[in-house]
Amino acid sequence: MDVLDLLPHRYPFLMVDKIVEIVPRERAVAIKNLSHGEPVFLGHFPGMPIFPGVLQLECMAQTAGLCFGEEIGDRVGVLASVDSARFHKPARPGDQLRIEARIVAQRHGFAKAEGKIFCEDQLVAQTSLTFALVARSAFAPEDRKGSAD
Repeated sequence: MDVLDLLPHRYPFLMVDKIVEIVPRERAVAIKNLSHGEPVFLGHFPGMPIFPGVLQLECMAQTAGLCFGEEIGDRVGVLASVDSARFHKPARPGDQLRIEARIVAQRHGFAKAEGKIFCEDQLVAQTSLTFALVARSAFAPEDRKGSAD
């Protein structure tokens, strides 16, 4: 299955390049390749490029979102809280990140997930996240007729 079929994100905010494995409602593994050409590295930080922690969190959140895929029908997981996060080593241009996520609980329109990022088998980051499961129709483009832009 293609990433674009399972996630509502698009460039430049799609943080998953490739799906390695999905076990619906349980776990997912994905890849993010950090290119030297990514705009974020121009400003974070000049001369010492580091992939920001907040974008690492987004990588783990999007990978957790893959766990739901088509299994939740017309709903999509929207990040509701970051319950914990640890960053163990910097991620830099040229790194290939292996992102692992697993769903640890789901009920009443919410899901909890744990995520980890590895680079060459070294732990880069880990987190615990909570998602609200929101109707996909909430992401439909707004009707622009009559709006003053």
